[in-house]
Order: sequence, then C-alpha cells, then structure tokens
Amino acid sequence: MRIGVDVGGTKIEALAMDSAGQELIRHRVETPRNYEGTIAAIVGLVERLELETGLHGSVGVGIPGTVESSTGLVKNANSIWLNGLPFDRDLSVALGREARVANDANCLVVSEATDGAAAGVEVVFGVILGTGCGGGVAIHGRVHAGRGGVGGEWGHNPLPWPDADEFPGPQCYCGRRGCLETWISGTGLMADYERHTGTLLKGAEIVTASEAGDKEALTALERLENRIARGLATMINVLDPDAIVFGGGVSRIDRIYANVSRQLPDYVFGGRCDTPLLKAIHGDSSGVRGAAWLWPRNSAGE
Repeated sequence: MRIGVDVGGTKIEALAMDSAGQELIRHRVETPRNYEGTIAAIVGLVERLELETGLHGSVGVGIPGTVESSTGLVKNANSIWLNGLPFDRDLSVALGREARVANDANCLVVSEATDGAAAGVEVVFGVILGTGCGGGVAIHGRVHAGRGGVGGEWGHNPLPWPDADEFPGPQCYCGRRGCLETWISGTGLMADYERHTGTLLKGAEIVTASEAGDKEALTALERLENRIARGLATMINVLDPDAIVFGGGVSRIDRIYANVSRQLPDYVFGGRCDTPLLKAIHGDSSGVRGAAWLWPRNSAGE
C-alpha cells in the first residue's frame, strides 16, 4: 500500500492506494496552524489509514512549498509555519519511516504522468492555475525539482513580451511586480476584469457572462489566453516537454485549450508548436494521488 498526504492551508487530506493506483480509503482533517500540530495530524491520519486497511504503507506528502536540497529546510510555503524547518526529516522520525516530501504542483504532475492525462509520457510540465500559479516537471514519472527545489516554478517569472499597459504589472506577494501569477491565476483573471470594468466577479461568473455574450468578459478571457500562451512559450523554449497538463480552477475553462494552442506558434521559437495541452484527469485529487506516487512503482518490490 502507498499513502499520499496533501497539506493544504485549511485541510490535510490523506489517501491510501493499492499498488495499481486504486483508492482504498481517504480521510481529511483541519490543518493545525503550527508545525508540531501539522506533523501530529499527518501521523494520526497515516495511523488511521493503516488501522482501517490492516496494511503498512509508504508515505509521500505534498506541501505548498519546497524542501531545498542544499539545506534540507522548507522554503516558499504559504503555510508559513513550515518555512525554515526540516519538515521531511522531522516527519520521518515521527512516522518511524522515510517520508518523501514534494511541492504540491510537483505532486499533480507526477499523478498525471503516472496514471492520468499524460500517463507514460516522458517529460511532462504540470500547471496549476488556481488561487495562484504553480508548476512542476516530471521526467519518466518522477519529480524534477532541481538543485534549489524550484524546478517548474514558472509563476514567479515575469509575463513575457508585455504590452505597454502590462508593464510593470501588478504587485506580487513575492515582492516583485508583473509575475505570471498576477496575470494568469484565477485571482489574476478576477483582478484583470475589475481593472477594466470596475466590477469584481469570480472567475466562473466571468466565464458565464462571456457565454451570455458579455463583450468585456469575453475580452478578459481572450487576454487570459494570450498571456497563458506567452508564458507557456517560454517554458516550451526552455524545456520542450512532451505534454503540458493543466490543473486548478482555471483548467476547467474548456475554451482555453484550443485557444492557447492556436497562439503558441506565435511565440515559440521557430514558429511551430504541437505540444498537447491536457486537462488533469484526476482533478482536485491529483495532488494527494501524486504524493502517494512519490514512491514510484517497483520502489517497494512491486
């Protein structure tokens, strides 16, 4: 059995799967807003899953941050009580076994590269377009986090080829201006619409308005699609993945796949691009499933 844990800002979810990837059971608890409580909650969930299944499992954990390989400490986590601490080491001690820890976007891409939309694909770039903008890379189904643990984090690169009215761009929480996250996330779409109309609508409401013929809403989606295309073009120029998988709330906007694909050749070096853009099959479950797959097939004699 393999166990995946997804540590979110409001909840911690744990899932037990068999070696074929079939779900056995899952549970969730509220996220304690402190370090010791978070570790204790994960240990409690693992013990509960093993008690109810009667099986022992490997443990993988997705967090909203990353473990820097050179220091072994968490950084960039919006669950700020994890930052600066050796979370994977402390959790492994508390569990009495090694726990593998990865960024939640990396968990999504591992899930989809293992038994999801990009199953069997060699190099996959995973995109989360939700409250923020995350990204991750899987090679042969395994995370490529990089030396500093920030591999695939395209959301804090600047919007490429900005128009005059896009520069210097909105202020980002990271301290810089014009990050992709401020433009192409769900909150970025909402803010863009409000700047142009003076009206605050949720992303789903903007989509509904566009489908009803609202010109401002339609134009907002067209700006979003163009910005996604520009952002992805830089990733394709650097990584040239075999597939790109989308997750998060914005990934549910069906029109973006065709409209972004159509614009990619305008920005990708050489003027040609046939990289498939895919919607995550496992949806909101990809994070917790990907955490379980941090222990790949055959890692436990399967």
